[in-house]
Amino acid sequence: MHDLMTAALEVAQAIARQAGELLQENRFKTKQVSVKTDMVDLVTNVDRAADRLITEQLRTHFPTHTIIAEESAQSGPQSPYCWYIDPLDGTTNFAHTYPHFAVSLALTHESTAIVGVVHDPVRNETFSARRGGGAQLNGHPIRVSTASQLDQSLLLTGFPYDRRKHSAFYLQYYEAFMLRTQGVRRSGSAALDLCYVACGRADAFWEWRLYPWDIAAGALIVEEARGRTSDFSGQTLDLHGEQTLASNGHLHGAMLDVLKQLPSSPS
Repeated sequence: MHDLMTAALEVAQAIARQAGELLQENRFKTKQVSVKTDMVDLVTNVDRAADRLITEQLRTHFPTHTIIAEESAQSGPQSPYCWYIDPLDGTTNFAHTYPHFAVSLALTHESTAIVGVVHDPVRNETFSARRGGGAQLNGHPIRVSTASQLDQSLLLTGFPYDRRKHSAFYLQYYEAFMLRTQGVRRSGSAALDLCYVACGRADAFWEWRLYPWDIAAGALIVEEARGRTSDFSGQTLDLHGEQTLASNGHLHGAMLDVLKQLPSSPS
């Protein structure tokens, strides 16, 4: 498997950069924007074009692997190896020409992420990891921060697509951490949020109702940067679950203590 992970990492980095070039080429052009749900879940023609580019390349290199992409149906044979693709994480940002979005690719084996790549074409930053091989930013090793107290930390979060229906529920979480930290940021790309925890730009991240293609790559990068991931009760992170928590490890217990005091579902 070591050889497969090495090959998959190289291919994923190359494909992510190609997709990133496509996003950059179309960044300031007029986009065809449509709404998937609740007027806040957007998709553009560029999402779909990047999806096609990535899927076709992966089929060429790994014809026996399953591919699950955000903007297209599952393809390829049933396999213990599965790629999760988000061709444009941060579509709302992209649609408004806000310069914060990324391409995310992850390879899993029997539901465990073994390779992850997140490419930010605006900053030309490629975060990557393979299980057991550490995490890198543009080829240089990265590590999580050393912050050990919530009141000295900077956190990242996001709000799910049902936020208009359950705004009070999600804002309870935001308020709880706003009162206990030096700041909470909401940037609009979960993949980049996770990578920012991995490289120490932020100390922890939480969010409800993400999808496997949002978190599979970033969560592995956090873990390989010596951080920790879990759900809100401290159990092993489930890529198909509703709760995502990632931290530098030092803050994980304190994050869990706060999360456990909050309601577990909208009233």
